[in-house]
Amino acid sequence: MNKTFAPLEKIARHFLPEDFKVTDWEGLKPWFENLVNRPLTDLATLEKWLRDISELEAVISEDACWRQINMTCDTNNKAFEEAFTFFCMEIEPQMKPYGFELNKKLLACPFTTELDKNIYFPYLRSVDNAVMLYREENVQLQAEMSLKAQQFGVISGAMLIEVDGKEYTMQQAAKFLQNPDRSIRENVFRKITERRLAEKDKLNDLFNELVALRGKIAENAGFDNYRDYKFRELGRFDYTVEDCFAFHAAVKEHIVPLQAMLVNHRKKRLGLDTLKPWDTDAEPAGTQPLQPFHTGAELSDKAVKVFDRLRPFFSGCLTTMQQMHRLDLESRKGKAPGGYNCPLAETGVPFIFMNAAGTMSDVITMMHEGGHAVHSFLSHHQPLSAFKEYPMEIAELASMSMELFSMEHWDEFFAETTELHRAKLEELERAISVLPWIATIDKYQHWIYTHKGHTNQERENAWLDILNEFSTGIVDWSGFEASRANQWQKQLHLFEVPFYYIEYGIAQLGALAMWRQYRQNKEQALDNYMAALSLGYTKTLKELYATAGISFNLSPAYVKELADFVQPIFAEMGVK
Repeated sequence: MNKTFAPLEKIARHFLPEDFKVTDWEGLKPWFENLVNRPLTDLATLEKWLRDISELEAVISEDACWRQINMTCDTNNKAFEEAFTFFCMEIEPQMKPYGFELNKKLLACPFTTELDKNIYFPYLRSVDNAVMLYREENVQLQAEMSLKAQQFGVISGAMLIEVDGKEYTMQQAAKFLQNPDRSIRENVFRKITERRLAEKDKLNDLFNELVALRGKIAENAGFDNYRDYKFRELGRFDYTVEDCFAFHAAVKEHIVPLQAMLVNHRKKRLGLDTLKPWDTDAEPAGTQPLQPFHTGAELSDKAVKVFDRLRPFFSGCLTTMQQMHRLDLESRKGKAPGGYNCPLAETGVPFIFMNAAGTMSDVITMMHEGGHAVHSFLSHHQPLSAFKEYPMEIAELASMSMELFSMEHWDEFFAETTELHRAKLEELERAISVLPWIATIDKYQHWIYTHKGHTNQERENAWLDILNEFSTGIVDWSGFEASRANQWQKQLHLFEVPFYYIEYGIAQLGALAMWRQYRQNKEQALDNYMAALSLGYTKTLKELYATAGISFNLSPAYVKELADFVQPIFAEMGVK
């Protein structure tokens, strides 16, 4: 792989005018009409047609992404919300019937069989799947669903608590839970809990509306439940529902015991007889929480240095994003929760959004989203936008692997050896502890969408049953049962991107395998990493993982193999 960085160039337009901007459907419609009605007389005209579709998709996609970026950066700005709403309700529904016609035209074209299957196979498979799923009656329902899902960000973005006379977002307040003063931790935890519970009914109502919409969409498409519909819509061609259940079982058997070891280690370090929910991120008295940076600018500057020590190509990506003002890192009032890397299809340089508050978890998020950004840069050369719409199982492999690769150079954030050791342990704790949570959320979604007409209470009972299945039982939640019963409401994915969560678990296993490879041969592992990400979605998931030098595998045996790799590393770090 080429290890040097070359600035990306905005994709030149050959179909649309350079000054064309997305304003309304009337401005877009003629371009779709052109594509739908254009004769395809040979392979060359077919390939030109596909490039023109790609160009149109890139322009529209980038416009839509900026509407979402603007709205999430400032949820109080009504103009941003209106622009996003206008796209969802007035433009996107109009495009979908044309997209369906274009897909049918491609599949019916006699020259489609002449396209290079070494590159086009995943794309054509996805097109065939989209045609099978398309229902005109779902277009408006999907628009309503997209719009309604964004209300989760609006509700969450308005959640604030007061500590010592100052307002904090939920993300900012979380840093107090690392404070060595237990009374401060408990006080802030109680305030966070009360604030979240104040929105319990509102979030339940929103979720019920979303579940109903999703169920109707699945029914219209001929599916018994939304779970089965969503598996097809997500293009899960390389694994099944049964594979997900195998993953759940494997995590319960091989990962939960590792997590219990980690929780007990923290309990001993804290010198506590009983571990409460506000203790799970804490350090012993006299040990200050890790403070790796103070401002968003400092976070990005240090991240650039870390990436540069891995490979100059990686730092070139972040530096370009800095120069183009495509980083919004600090948490603030009115900003939507969470973090994301948003690929921008035409210019190629993505946007990173997060809610940094100066904590260690923010460093991990920056490394994670930075891995996504590198993926965007590496795949930008692919000739069609569709080739860059890679599945989340490979997207999250890019981000989670970067977290583990970058650990070696976190001395850029931590000058003291003891702090660096703590930071690395926190990352490895997270890499393991996230797996039971992923299994919990994924299994919960299977329950939700295969139990039609369930009540709020039935859903809560199911949540607690599943949560208990993947819990160590070490943390004492006495007195906070209501909070624990509603923990699922803080999970953005349940509201905004249903069933997009097990991808993190699959990718986390892959990232552990990548890190094992990295510890054996750093340069080869990074070469494999860049080679896989450069392919975009021109290969199947199993082929992409193979290019990365690892196996696409959810079996209990494989999970045990990775758990056995990690356990001695924890022992070396004093966790036994």
